Amino acid sequence: MRHALLIAGRDLRERARDRTAYLLAVVLPLGLAGIFSLVLGNLADGEVFHYVVADSDRGEIARTFTGDVLGQAASSGAIEVRSVSSEQEARALVDDGAATAAFLLPAGLTQDVLAGRAARIEVVGDVDAPTGTQVARSLAGSYADRLAAVRVAVAATVHSGVTTDPSLLSVEAAAALPQTAVATDTTARRELDAKTRYAAGMAVFFLFFAVQSGVTGLLDERRTGTLARLLAAPVRRSSILAGKILTSVAVGLVSTTLLIFATSLLMGAHWGNPAGVALLVVTGVLAATGVMAVVAASARTAEQASGWQAITAIVLGALGGAFFPVAQAGGLLEQLSPIAPHHWFLRGLADLAGGGSVLPAAAAMTAFAVVTGSIALVLFRKVVRP
Repeated sequence: MRHALLIAGRDLRERARDRTAYLLAVVLPLGLAGIFSLVLGNLADGEVFHYVVADSDRGEIARTFTGDVLGQAASSGAIEVRSVSSEQEARALVDDGAATAAFLLPAGLTQDVLAGRAARIEVVGDVDAPTGTQVARSLAGSYADRLAAVRVAVAATVHSGVTTDPSLLSVEAAAALPQTAVATDTTARRELDAKTRYAAGMAVFFLFFAVQSGVTGLLDERRTGTLARLLAAPVRRSSILAGKILTSVAVGLVSTTLLIFATSLLMGAHWGNPAGVALLVVTGVLAATGVMAVVAASARTAEQASGWQAITAIVLGALGGAFFPVAQAGGLLEQLSPIAPHHWFLRGLADLAGGGSVLPAAAAMTAFAVVTGSIALVLFRKVVRP
């Protein structure tokens, strides 16, 4: 063990003098996390849609739509609604981009509904805001479906020979129908805020680059001839391998820890309970070291290993959701995501944010480390063969 520590100490001193190491381990991930957070943060956290209502009807049906349907949606925080005086003003606000969509309630809406006649609510949306427009149409559509049900119920009752005033039947039918409501999920969502998600995504993505130096060091030393001198010395091959692995683990732990503190102070990222985060960091570093060690041990030269490791890091980062939540993509990409340690690292942080346990994610990354580490040790024995 003493020899392994000496080898790791020597490699770490060399890494400390390498400015590229600081660039890959801290500067780039911190900078990219900040850029992603600024550019995409609003989209990730959820956009508030701004709607306007032009009520030319002023009747009970219109007031129910603006007060109940839109009012409850606005209370959830998903939308903001304000009234305007005319249809022309509403259309102008949408055209200027000041409103996401406009609800146009025509004159006679209430009378048409109470009389059992067809009625409609018009939605005018901003062409540059398709999502907000679709939400507006869904709100109007749900209320229109309710009005259609009232009209059918009144028509059926009148057709049956009942002599009650159709307007009274409409009121009774409307009261009997379920009220339109927008439900808000108040349970703890296992989801990271935008700043934390991008900080964590960049941290785990560049972690795979940070741990390269140790495991590829054997190939560098074989090329320069220093490995032959180590093998000729009274040093066990296992100590040489252990020293290189310790170098990668140490670099990964230091770089990730620095990123956690930096993103917390500079970006306001919230990583969660320190004990849970520490467990995820340790197992994540071990998993990254194991994966990169397998790639390095499969290469013939350090240059080849660096190229293969870069490709592996990028592919696994994309699959694991380091750049964007793969759940939004769905399909095959979402199904392949668990094969990347990045997925489990981010999932563990999300579970921690939602009050859950990090143990399943930590166990998955530990399994990655054990399997890939075992494979790497077998392959590396050929590299350190006397």
